[in-house]
Amino acid sequence: MIHMKAQKTNAARLLDARKVPYELVPYEVDENDLSAVHVAAQLGENIEQVFKTIVLQGDKSGYFVCVLPGEAEVDLKKAAKISGNKSCALIHMKELLGLTGYVRGGCSPVGMKKAFPTYFHRTCMDFPCIFVSAGVRGLQFKIKPADLITVTHGTVADLI
Repeated sequence: MIHMKAQKTNAARLLDARKVPYELVPYEVDENDLSAVHVAAQLGENIEQVFKTIVLQGDKSGYFVCVLPGEAEVDLKKAAKISGNKSCALIHMKELLGLTGYVRGGCSPVGMKKAFPTYFHRTCMDFPCIFVSAGVRGLQFKIKPADLITVTHGTVADLI
């Protein structure tokens, strides 16, 4: 793996400040395919180990974050229940940058503008390391799930 020092993101600086070990792993961006499936193919990694970050809004708690395996779809009923809501919905893409500081295809669970409740699908614990966005398109963190959960104050749950 390549450890890049020149292209530190704000999310990487946050992990550095907290002394959380990780690797920065670059990949080729395809503006027409920002999916985690494409990222996994570019990395040559198992899609079940490449996680995507999605932001939802609950009817009671407001915004929260779910981190899921790349091919999975969030179960909105499960996400609502685990986050203390009766219902929830994905936010509109136009809201993402203003709310999180990140663009689609580069949304990291680390270092959002505000610390939102964060839920990780339970399968993240099946792997010694997982991949999540490092905060820009074309760059992923390779990180231990327990470290990521600790730094985001996350909760492990069944989300799919």
